[in-house]
Amino acid sequence: MLFEKVPGLYGSGVIPARFEDFKLAIKNLMMEQFFTSENIDRFLNKEMSSGINIDLEPVLEKVDFNPAFDSLVEVIENSQFGGMLAMLGGSEALQPMKQPFVEKMQQAVIDISQSDSVKQALIEQLESPAMLDEVKGNVEAIIDQRLSELTPKLVKEIVQKMIKEHLGWLVVWGGVFGGVIGVISSLVM
Repeated sequence: MLFEKVPGLYGSGVIPARFEDFKLAIKNLMMEQFFTSENIDRFLNKEMSSGINIDLEPVLEKVDFNPAFDSLVEVIENSQFGGMLAMLGGSEALQPMKQPFVEKMQQAVIDISQSDSVKQALIEQLESPAMLDEVKGNVEAIIDQRLSELTPKLVKEIVQKMIKEHLGWLVVWGGVFGGVIGVISSLVM
């Protein structure tokens, strides 16, 4: 009755008839009851205080540090040492040092990323109001995207599946008690 319009039965087919209101109600339920700023903040605080280890090494190992070497060479060429570098063969003379520099730079940045001050700065950034707003906005966008994919037919299938999986015995017992009450009331009359 919620999904199919039954002629002459007021209120039947309410979900397809008011589907946009239904989707808005789902979104409001999710955002106002589950994904409030306070709940997101509490979750992030719990995760951060539980000793989460922010390890940036796998990310930094994928970063290309060659531009750092190129920038260093450019700075040297444009400095007072540029003339001396030109006498020694120019920037080409520094090329054999490129790979060792890149490796050392990468290791230095990894070491810096593992310092307590950087980890604390990351935690503060993750717990900032701007980050909370961004997380809330992302959750809202996910909910909006999924709701836009919903159709009355899909909602009907979801509800039927939920009833079948979780409320089957309730339906059986409701039928049994309804039958017993019906028999008793017909005998009393």
